[in-house]
Amino acid sequence: MHPWGLRMRRRWLHVLLSFAVLAGATGAQAAEPARCARDDFYVAVDEAAAALRELNLKNRPAFQDRLRELKDKRGWSQDRFIVEAAPFVRDSEIEAFDARSDEALRKITEMGQEGGRAKTPDCRLLAELRGYMQALVEIQTAKWAYMFAKIEAAGGK
Repeated sequence: MHPWGLRMRRRWLHVLLSFAVLAGATGAQAAEPARCARDDFYVAVDEAAAALRELNLKNRPAFQDRLRELKDKRGWSQDRFIVEAAPFVRDSEIEAFDARSDEALRKITEMGQEGGRAKTPDCRLLAELRGYMQALVEIQTAKWAYMFAKIEAAGGK
């Protein structure tokens, strides 16, 4: 695969993360596979992107609905809503989740590129890559749980 392809995958993953994507599991195995191929690294990156899309599709609409319910309950105008909703999607805890996600994403991208370029696939590297993918999903799952808990505490349920 051309290096641009991986760069585009990374951008796609980053875009998904920036839209508060995630919560679930990739089904990736942490155990070292007995045999692996170079293409397995690209497949692993694709799995991460698919997991992020799935989490976004599952959580974003429900979260937005809860925010709208809170808006209606509190009688906020649209302008007021934009100001009042900000703490539910951006605070120091959410920024910490995002920083950890960015680090996992960086590692996923690096390992995907390294494994995809290697003449002989390193199955331990693939297992490590999948571990980072699982960590990314777990981080985002925790982020969604935190954001939903914040909105429930504010009466958005």
